[in-house]
Amino acid sequence: MATKKANSRITAMMLGGIVVGMGGMAYASVPLYRIFCQVTGYGGTTQRADNAHAAPIEIQDRVMTIRFDSSLGAKMPWKFNPNQREVSVRVGEQAIAFYQASNPAERVIKGTSTFNVTPQKAGRYFTKVECFCFTEQILLPGEVAQMPVTFYVDPAIMNDRNLDDVTTITLSYTFFEIEMDEEERAAHQTAALPATNTYQRNPIKY
Repeated sequence: MATKKANSRITAMMLGGIVVGMGGMAYASVPLYRIFCQVTGYGGTTQRADNAHAAPIEIQDRVMTIRFDSSLGAKMPWKFNPNQREVSVRVGEQAIAFYQASNPAERVIKGTSTFNVTPQKAGRYFTKVECFCFTEQILLPGEVAQMPVTFYVDPAIMNDRNLDDVTTITLSYTFFEIEMDEEERAAHQTAALPATNTYQRNPIKY
């Protein structure tokens, strides 16, 4: 019995280490983290719609609450928040939400974001049409960017009895700073903006 308990503790520690390691990978190697999520479903991996209007999507009566959350990686000096805390949408209905990022630092900063969806079992039914995740973003000193995410909840969720209890889905993004080489930094530094300027980014598509 003692041996079984010891083995269980070791297994739990190993799994915990893997999860922590993958969290570090989100910062160290975003492409690898993205592939890992797609293969394993870790983080509530979402679906991607290459063409949201390729076929009509039947909108259902079932209403879902979509909540938005944000965080920053260690030492990332940006400010980053959703413009809305939550929206209510019907299953199959396409909606858009915005996040705002700003750079209060006195230097050019490049960042990239990872995401997760909770509950994780709902991730396969949360379909993003446009998104800024895994895309490099460069903000000059004082620059502000509006970052859109367009999405819908796949009507296939209606046929999954394991999702009958889900009424709320939370989409979370985390921005990490990534290194810039000297040439890249110098090119953007010459275009540094005053803190009073605000720029509207164009939607970033897959």
